[in-house]
Amino acid sequence: MTEFDNYFKSAFTVDNVIFGFDEGDLKVLLIKRGEEPYKGKWALPGYFVHPNEDLDRAAARILEELTGLHHVFLEQVKTFGTVNRHPFGRVITIAYFSLVKISDYSIQPASIAKKAQWHSVAKVHELAFDHKEILDASFQRLKWLVRVRPVGFELLPPKFTLTELQHLYEAILEPDDGLDKRNFRKKILSMNLLVDLDETQEGVAHRPAKLYRFDQEKYHKFQEEGFSFELKESKRKEKKKHSKLHV
Repeated sequence: MTEFDNYFKSAFTVDNVIFGFDEGDLKVLLIKRGEEPYKGKWALPGYFVHPNEDLDRAAARILEELTGLHHVFLEQVKTFGTVNRHPFGRVITIAYFSLVKISDYSIQPASIAKKAQWHSVAKVHELAFDHKEILDASFQRLKWLVRVRPVGFELLPPKFTLTELQHLYEAILEPDDGLDKRNFRKKILSMNLLVDLDETQEGVAHRPAKLYRFDQEKYHKFQEEGFSFELKESKRKEKKKHSKLHV
């Protein structure tokens, strides 16, 4: 036994945080574990990395094996290495996250995934291991991302309304009373990021809204160069703050 042997007794896992947007609600894909530890508990799609496998390849493989999702772009978020985070021993996990259109994928749970299902992020309170901490860290990453990069191309249908786009931003940023509608539209339209399709919604009970799509060239340019997208909360929220100043 050498002085280095103890350094090779740790295992590595990857955990995938897959966000989707559906009916005005931001969701995350979870699996129900079919093995111990935490058998029967909801968890992020994750598992052990093979000794001869790199991390990015492992993340893609595990996601496909557990949920059936493939060809998903995954980005590293953070490493979690608390000593006792896994009951079987020292396990270090690397968290990945992605944004996908829920309608584009068919979930097919397999392997240790007894079940796979989309859950509202706001309603997830307890997960196996430290997966709630991992989910929270990835959600914070998404909150930061929406302020410096365009978000929506991966989450919205090809044609969408400004209201649908605003609901996406509100689902991510979670302002107390929503975003100011006028300011949001003024900001998003001034960026010339959207293409007016000269079409309106069909088959809706209310007055049909105009439909837009993203300008892919400008969208990818903003992804590379970034921007500052600071938004005001609703006027109702602003009035509350103003009234407090005069109490």
